[in-house]
Amino acid sequence: MSTTGEQTYDFRVDRPAATLRHSVTESIRNAIALGRFSSGDRMPERDLCEMTGVSRTLVREALRQLESEGLVEVIPHKGPVVAVITAHQAVGIYQLREVLEGLAAELFATNASPEERQALREALDAVRQAYQGGDVISRLAAKNRFYDCLIKGTGNEALGGALHMVNARAMILRGRSLQMPSRWKDSLSELESILEALDEQNPEEARARAVYHVRQAAKTALMSYDRV
Repeated sequence: MSTTGEQTYDFRVDRPAATLRHSVTESIRNAIALGRFSSGDRMPERDLCEMTGVSRTLVREALRQLESEGLVEVIPHKGPVVAVITAHQAVGIYQLREVLEGLAAELFATNASPEERQALREALDAVRQAYQGGDVISRLAAKNRFYDCLIKGTGNEALGGALHMVNARAMILRGRSLQMPSRWKDSLSELESILEALDEQNPEEARARAVYHVRQAAKTALMSYDRV
């Protein structure tokens, strides 16, 4: 169990899940996003086993995945630690997100099928409900689902892989933005605006609104560096 502000989170993994390793990886990723482990913190395997309730083998597999995404670094004689992202590196990550998410919105507006458009609307409804509920893990999961639906509708598999890697590293930065709760309301409004442009099948406007959304997220994350 871990407490963030007034909320308590349980990172133990649901064993009946279809892909247990994926669940362990997501649990550790959420723990990083919520500040259970901060940039530069050691992540002892024993602590991770206790936190997730799974074996050391599964924890090691999850750590290898997170290392490949750049979220975790394995340092000799120290073990796994949460990667440190400098303000300069954060700027680079958000610049890349602008390009990729802008392209994703543009392609979705042009290529998405009616079924994919409906799936995105339903995903945004889930985001809205999660934001109103106030549980941070639910919010992160709902927003990830929204992006999964967005990417699927682009028809570009390579774009999905690139965005996944960028957003994996951005998870550390999301932990910083959680320090500013008002960002959640603005983020939801921006996603609704993107969906409007997508429903109108306006690729140029969809790209512009997606870029704006990323820039606003970047401002929030970078402000947190000024307070350190």
